[in-house]
Amino acid sequence: MFDPTHGLFHLPDKAERERMRAGAPLNPLKIIALLTAREWIYVACGLYSWIMDSYDFFSVSMSIDNLVVTFYPNVTNPSEQKDKAQEISYSIMLTLLLRTLGAVTVGLLADKWGRRWILSANLLCVAALSLGTAFCTSYGAFLGVRCVFGIFMGGIWGLSTATALEDINPVARGLFSGILQQGYAMGYLVAAAVNLGWATHLKGGEGDWRVLFYLGAGLSLGAAIFRAILPEGATFRALRQQNKLKRQASTSKKNFFKGLVNMLSSYGGICIYGILLMTGFNFLSHSSQDLYPTMVKDAKMMSSTQSSQLTIIMNCGAIVGGIIAGYVSQYTGRRIAMIMFIIFAGAIIPLWILPDTFGGLAAGAFLIQFGAQGAWGVIPAYLTELSPPQFRATYPGLAYQLGNMASSASSTIETRGGKNIRIDDPKHPGQTIPDTATVSAILMGCVTAYLLIVIMFGVEPKQKGSYDVEEPTAKFEAGPSVPENSDEEAQWSTSDEKYDCCKESPMKPVRDVQTCDDISDKKL
Repeated sequence: MFDPTHGLFHLPDKAERERMRAGAPLNPLKIIALLTAREWIYVACGLYSWIMDSYDFFSVSMSIDNLVVTFYPNVTNPSEQKDKAQEISYSIMLTLLLRTLGAVTVGLLADKWGRRWILSANLLCVAALSLGTAFCTSYGAFLGVRCVFGIFMGGIWGLSTATALEDINPVARGLFSGILQQGYAMGYLVAAAVNLGWATHLKGGEGDWRVLFYLGAGLSLGAAIFRAILPEGATFRALRQQNKLKRQASTSKKNFFKGLVNMLSSYGGICIYGILLMTGFNFLSHSSQDLYPTMVKDAKMMSSTQSSQLTIIMNCGAIVGGIIAGYVSQYTGRRIAMIMFIIFAGAIIPLWILPDTFGGLAAGAFLIQFGAQGAWGVIPAYLTELSPPQFRATYPGLAYQLGNMASSASSTIETRGGKNIRIDDPKHPGQTIPDTATVSAILMGCVTAYLLIVIMFGVEPKQKGSYDVEEPTAKFEAGPSVPENSDEEAQWSTSDEKYDCCKESPMKPVRDVQTCDDISDKKL
């Protein structure tokens, strides 16, 4: 399964290169033009859902100081306020840890019952919890609400990815993977804009952190309604029509967990690979983002406004890099594109931490996220193509959230490292502060090296409709062996087959799922 000779080190021959060029035009505008109105709507729905996940998460990060004032009005000492802020930040860690539970539960439900109502219900719960956050008057209530929120937050990414990319024309999947993943940065930017341009100017200039969550509740409700009015995607409907979900349709607890056990036992290798990969990618995000605002304010003497501006520039780099990397991956293959952008991020580390001017820091922030989040832009398409269709909502979300859970220690690692590596405090002569820049650079360097090793020994999924190469994950894609001409033989076919069996060209999508299924059965 992990034979590198069929992955990164398998160079396409002349015929394969010709099929690559024929399958996906170089002009990105032509790729965009391939999508039908229906596909655009599903991409928009998945992107909207993912943006809301990010928006609500970062709303807490930007409200910590105001939360301290709300929950601890009698604490006025700056040192004690800092301790209380650290206490509130634990809610963020717990939210990240509980996302795994949501990824498993919500993912399995969606793979059994469909993406439509499960994602809608999940977003509706997120809306209710966001509204509940706004009404919290104590830290205990806030912590409880955010812990429950973490569970439902964990189900959004996998279902958003399945909604947006599962039925999309395969030759456009790379580009739109990059667009979809940057919903994370878009949500961050929306939250920052609301916080700086609206929330901080309420109540006579005193600000009101609750407006972030009032708006988040309304927007999440809109996302839930958006998904509810859309029918199930073609892939899930085709599987259900062919009775391919019969074994998973039972409501018994036994069969519910049987689905998870089946995935882990049948595809244990690919599951482990996905978790290792996403652990590295989540460390890549955290090591390049978490302590950056602290570094530029404490060590580089930037103001809070400048720190916010640098954060915005950083996220702009992420959006640009993610879109470009996703597009490039359609021609180079998913893993080579990720490796290219990871190497770029590693090379930019000095520019990221060494400058002392705003311009130098801005350039470093933009470019480091161009590389790091650029590589991230390939992930939705990559995990979607690695996933068997019956677990296409479970596998990506589970791999993503388990990796996120493993990387939740990133901030702790950097904080403890800062206790041992210190520099003179430029604001207070004679005192020292943690050398956040050096610590982050060391961690970032280790993470990039780790990712390069993991990716090189991974697998390259077959991008049907783009080019055809020998499938290194044949067993993974094909599933368990079945008798020839069996009705279950097509059980493990991927959504991409809609474009292979019913097309005059590799870029012509199928409009009639039933017709496609009939032709596939005849071929078998």
